[in-house]
Amino acid sequence: MIYDIKIRIAYKYKVASASSRHLVRLFPKEIPGEQHVIDKDITIKPNPDERSMFTDFFGNETHDILNRASHKQLDITANCRVERLAPLRTEAPITLPDILSAMQAKPSLAPDSPVHFLGRTPRVRPSKLFETYAREHMGTDPSVPAIVRSIGMALHRDMTFDPDATQVDTPLEEAFDKRHGVCQDFSHIMIACLRSIGIPSGYVSGYLRTLPPPGKPRLEGADAMHAWIRAWCGPQNGWIGYDPTNAQTIGSDHIIAAHGRDYADVSPVRGVLRTSGDQSSVQQVDVREISS
Repeated sequence: MIYDIKIRIAYKYKVASASSRHLVRLFPKEIPGEQHVIDKDITIKPNPDERSMFTDFFGNETHDILNRASHKQLDITANCRVERLAPLRTEAPITLPDILSAMQAKPSLAPDSPVHFLGRTPRVRPSKLFETYAREHMGTDPSVPAIVRSIGMALHRDMTFDPDATQVDTPLEEAFDKRHGVCQDFSHIMIACLRSIGIPSGYVSGYLRTLPPPGKPRLEGADAMHAWIRAWCGPQNGWIGYDPTNAQTIGSDHIIAAHGRDYADVSPVRGVLRTSGDQSSVQQVDVREISS
């Protein structure tokens, strides 16, 4: 599949910001054999006084922007064309004890090493609460990929997608207690469940192609950034992506922008500013299929 993606994120400040600095992660990743970025550009208003691009520890393209002059609005628009290939894989059987043995056999601190994705991170706290839920919903197949799918399907069944239930900083324990939330909550909870039983797992941000209801026109900007998880299922299987919000293994409709340990590593826009008073934001995303 080839997609054209346009995303606009705009912030308005009630009181002008004297200065600001932001990290921006919006462009899809280049992943050999899975995803290829054909073209891309980004426009930022007001024009930054300083601007640079780097690749972070986890391989995510990151734009560092600095505005020194006073401004009441920050407007970021990114456009790209990307080819997304459906992952082709066969699953090798591996059990939970085998996962630990595999990590111990080849210890590594490389960016994609599973050791970074097993413990407590800023947004994910494995605990007995999540371990109990995970063990109750592991299913009967002892293979790790099957366990991942079983827990993901259980969360999809037990939780309700509700954009009004949580905020970006709502603790995952609160969202789990409510059984309501958005894709960020579904993903963080699933990561906590998997890590609690010894399966390394991380957070993925990206874009999801959506289709309008039957008989309704497709609305530009009606798509959204999305989040899902990836789980390390042993050296032969590698990382397998799963979307608990939609109860499906990742395919060609999921376009990967960034991955990390949790949302804190991959937030689309993160920064600091000198201001007082409230601020508001708007996000518009359009994912359009060009060819299959």
